[in-house]
Formats: sequence, structure tokens, C-alpha cells
Amino acid sequence: MPIPEDVTGDEIDKDVRQELQSLPKGLAEDVAKNLVMVARLIDEDPEGAYGYSKVALRLASRVAAVREAAGFAAYANQKYAEALAEFRAARRMTGTVELWPVMADCERGLGRPEKALDMAGAPEVQKLDKAGQVEMRLVAAGARRDMDQLDAAIVTLQSPELASNSVQPWTARLRYAYADALLAAGREGEAREWFAKAVEADRDGSTDASDRLAELDGVEFVDAFDGSDEDDDIEAGADVDLAEKDEDQDQDRDDRN
Repeated sequence: MPIPEDVTGDEIDKDVRQELQSLPKGLAEDVAKNLVMVARLIDEDPEGAYGYSKVALRLASRVAAVREAAGFAAYANQKYAEALAEFRAARRMTGTVELWPVMADCERGLGRPEKALDMAGAPEVQKLDKAGQVEMRLVAAGARRDMDQLDAAIVTLQSPELASNSVQPWTARLRYAYADALLAAGREGEAREWFAKAVEADRDGSTDASDRLAELDGVEFVDAFDGSDEDDDIEAGADVDLAEKDEDQDQDRDDRN
């Protein structure tokens, strides 16, 4: 796959660059460029990111960072079995638990919420940092909802991180998930309160909390272009009516003469 000229490979994280030092220089540069493209495209063009990840995987399948990138690219394309296999491979290579929550979410994607819940209660969770533990809580709550256990999902999300007034990178998503679970359980008033709190924390627009809040408040969004087109049609119809009226008046004058 072609690599844009502005991509040098130096854009990658220093830890990944260090991993690639085990490869011959030219090969390391090629792998780095493909990893940069994965990171660049994974949100806007998941299929494109997946293509670049496969190239990197073909070039350096024994590099943990490559297996991890391939896992996230597959995950973004809902290829959960493939993603899980890549995450497991990366974990075997590094021995870290960072990928534990996303591995559990892959189990959910494969229709195995019970397995995701088992992972949520495993000792590995205690080794996660705060962000990882919050992510695991979100996955566990999602698994509860998969099993139609709404009340349990709500309880799962109730935590010190949810109650805290400080805004962390995970705050908006945690509040949003809680609001969404409340709404699914029919607790609309509480859901509105937590969607509003999610909006306050969502500084980069990572959720659609503002839209959900507007829906609860009964706000309807009208496309300005649709309205203008309709207005144009009305004006055009009025012009036709006026023109026809003028022609009728002219005809009446001719008949009288």
C-alpha cells in the first residue's frame, strides 16, 4: 500500500521505535511508516488502517507493537476473533496486562459476555492502572447489559471515579455510560442529570452526550438547507401564481377591448 510522502516513520512513539531496533534499519523504517498510517487512519478510515496493519504484520509479526496495532485495527473493523488473537500474542510477548480490558470487550463482541465478566473479576484487573480499571468497569457494565441485567450494569458503574468532580480522560465516557444505562432502565430524570454531567466533562466531543441531552429536553434539530429548499419552492410557487394572475388580467383587458 502506498505511503504518503509526508510520513517518515519518526512520528511513532519512542517505545515502539525502540522495539523496532531489533529489525534491520530499512525494514524498521518500512514497519514504522505502516504503523504511523494505522494510527493516522484508525478513527476516520478503519478499513484503510486495517490494510496498513496487515502490511506491518507481514513485515514484522514478531514485534509486539505490530501485533498490538494489528489487534486495534481488527477491533476497529469489528473483527473481534482476529483482534483477540493479536492482543493475546502481544500480551504473551510483553507480559503486560494493559490489553486486558479490550480483550474482554472482544469477548463481548464475540457474543460471550459471561467470559468478559470472568475477566473483569480476574487478578489481572488489580494490576491495571486507574484508566485501565475504569475501562474494565465499562466493559463489565456493557457485558451486564448484553445479558439484560440493567440494574447490575448501573451498580457496576457506580464508583469513586463516577462520583468524583475532577475531570479525567475517562470521565465523560463513564458518565455517559451511566446515563445511558439509567435511561435504558427507565430512570429518565437521573439519566438527564448524568448526560448533562457528561457534557460538562466532554471537552473533545468524544461522546454524543449533548445530542442525547437535547433529545431528552425535546429539542428538534432542523436542517437549514431543507428549510431553505422548502422556502424556495414556496417562493417559486408564489411567483408562478402571480405570473398567471397577470396573464389573466391581460386577457380580460383584451376581451373588453
